[in-house]
Amino acid sequence: SKYFRGTLGTPGRETSVKQLVSRVAHTISGWGRQGNYFACEEEATAFENELTWILANQYAAFNSPVWFNVGSEKHPQCSACFINEVKDDMRSILGLAMTEGLLFKYGSGTGTNFSSLRSSREFVNAGGKASGPCSFMKGLDSFAGVIKSGGKTRRAAKMAILNINHPDISEFINCKAKEEKKAWALIDAGYDGSVNGEAYATIQYQNANNSVRVTDEFMRAYEADADFHTRAVTDGRVIDTYKARDLMKEIAEAAWICGDPGIQFDDVINDWHTCPNSDRIYASNPCSEFMFLDNTSCNLASLNLMKFRKDSGEFDVESFKKAVEVIITAQEITVDFSSYPTEKITENSHLFRPLGMGYANLGALLMSNGIAYDSDEGRNYAAAISSLMSGHAYKTSAKIAGRLGPFAQFKKNEKPFLRVIDKHRKATYSLASAGVSQELL
Repeated sequence: SKYFRGTLGTPGRETSVKQLVSRVAHTISGWGRQGNYFACEEEATAFENELTWILANQYAAFNSPVWFNVGSEKHPQCSACFINEVKDDMRSILGLAMTEGLLFKYGSGTGTNFSSLRSSREFVNAGGKASGPCSFMKGLDSFAGVIKSGGKTRRAAKMAILNINHPDISEFINCKAKEEKKAWALIDAGYDGSVNGEAYATIQYQNANNSVRVTDEFMRAYEADADFHTRAVTDGRVIDTYKARDLMKEIAEAAWICGDPGIQFDDVINDWHTCPNSDRIYASNPCSEFMFLDNTSCNLASLNLMKFRKDSGEFDVESFKKAVEVIITAQEITVDFSSYPTEKITENSHLFRPLGMGYANLGALLMSNGIAYDSDEGRNYAAAISSLMSGHAYKTSAKIAGRLGPFAQFKKNEKPFLRVIDKHRKATYSLASAGVSQELL
């Protein structure tokens, strides 16, 4: 096939990659035909050829569950990223363990905000103190450690989040740092300190990224060196009073020791939320590129920016827009033909149809053009590419909606949705005054 000439290395590798790409592109195109995404067979054939060429020449790639599962079963799991809720009862907590296990099995990652669980400072209905979220996180972490992603050797991907006003926040902030020190002691005692070695295999909290969810109220208290209160989950009473800067120092010191926890800015995230009339955003997936409602999933794809760099150093805007159009259409097609691990995620996937698109090789692109990575010029260049990608993805989505109708919850969220789109639009126009090349705007 002309789509593979000179790009795939040895004959054996060429055959295997050709089979992989053909399986995925042919299956998605077939789904598109069934779903009436194409006006005619000629359009469908063109789409399949373009998708095949883009994938084979590594201009873009889907998330791993697409490669693992599409074309291998009738209704494959195609999403890599999930956000799951947990309620303050044992049935929900154990149900989360099962849901996460199934997601890890098929190569996906999951995130959950555990702030709904009452703290270890509060009582359960039958009497006695509650275990607290950090205790349950240990069990979930152990499950994740033994269930390899996609049935292979890649470790599971988890995100654990706790709100800054939760009574167990200090324990959460420091839980991984304390375990890291245990690993250091084991390494000093002669145990294997590699990623899969005995030292790290015998300590807790190693399969999740931890993030503290902070609010504008907390950040204002930090700036003013003021007090900040944690509050009981059950009745909202004040449990502890901290200096906001002391909590921030704990976060910084723990992150310095082991890389966790990170920080998520709750009010900012929800200010850019397109569907707030349905619910707030409480959590993210393990890498935080997907932030949306609880019990939702996201199919991700990534564009290889270096493939769109011309020999002159200019960015090939038209080719980039074409790749965005083809890939986002392919992602859209997968929504209706995928399987999901729970009834609620299945329902929300059809009601909201969330998709995610990103890019790789930004650093290489900037360096190849002599632009410093940590510079205003570099940040503005990246912002312009992000804006172009996002804007054209939304334009393609609008075209598909014109043929098949908008997502089911659009009308309910139309006003806030368009408000966020307008925020993107205004931010894009601001790039012109920042000196960004007109080719990207």
